[in-house]
Amino acid sequence: MTNTGIAMIGSGSATPPVSLDNQRLSQIVETSDEWIASRTGIRDRRVADPQTSLCSLATAASKQAIAMAQIDSSEIDLIILATSTPDDLFGSASQIQAQLDAPQAVAFDLTAACSGFIFGLVTAAQFIRTGVYKTVLLIGGDILSRWVDWSDRRTCVLFGDGAGAVVLQASDCDRLLGFELRSDGSQNGCLNLSFQAQPQPLIDQITVSSGTYQPITMNGKEVYRFAVKKVPEVIEKALFRADLTVDQINWLILHQANQRIMDAVAQRLNIPSENVISNLANYGNTSAASIPIALDEAVRSGKIKPGDVIATSGFGAGLTWGAAIFKWGV
Repeated sequence: MTNTGIAMIGSGSATPPVSLDNQRLSQIVETSDEWIASRTGIRDRRVADPQTSLCSLATAASKQAIAMAQIDSSEIDLIILATSTPDDLFGSASQIQAQLDAPQAVAFDLTAACSGFIFGLVTAAQFIRTGVYKTVLLIGGDILSRWVDWSDRRTCVLFGDGAGAVVLQASDCDRLLGFELRSDGSQNGCLNLSFQAQPQPLIDQITVSSGTYQPITMNGKEVYRFAVKKVPEVIEKALFRADLTVDQINWLILHQANQRIMDAVAQRLNIPSENVISNLANYGNTSAASIPIALDEAVRSGKIKPGDVIATSGFGAGLTWGAAIFKWGV
């Protein structure tokens, strides 16, 4: 097998139609638009109703990406769904494969929380570079409203729902210029969506666990410190691998977690605010979906153009973080 380059040739995004702005949220929990916006930069978020599935959002985003890429779904070799909130705990990627009518595609889920899109991008790249697959659909999607404690103002104000997708294809010219991935399980307790077991006796001395997953818990201060320190470092390492300097970046797209984190990272890297893409105010933290949604909006608005160099970084539960440097388009 020979090494092959990678091009990102299409993007798409989808969010639920239901909007929950800060003012309406303040009727649910003790908070205010000023309190939320000043601390996070978030003013609105989209939330899925009971009839909206992750698969429906992911399929809608994928159809947009496939249309932009000007390919047929039958050409897709691999579908990777980066998510922490599947419709089915056994995995939801195969359902998306069926809904897209992509019978040749292998499909699987990948879980890396808010870093999921970056981890998925690097994973997809390995299949293309080794010549195993030619065309990959990468989706980042989450419905975190399912797992939020709506009485906890420390977390419920942060999260929103959505999905974003990109089509990656083998190319003579490699557009994925560099990347770096990291994990630190010693800080796992800072951000959790954990299973709480309840003992269930079966017979004699045999007991198993039943139970369910508990709402999201987070140590906001520790996550903030972690992100502000680690994200600039990992971007710099990815730039080093790409043999590029910060001043050669056209756009910075960070995981849309908190505007203060994005501002601090950009300041440390000396990237002007006008080169930082942010849609956090409209959607909140959509986890694995946040980077591809922001990317898709910037591409469709004409802000990002073919050949632009984009530095992107995801960070979150695990704790995991990573960065990738790529050029948009063929």
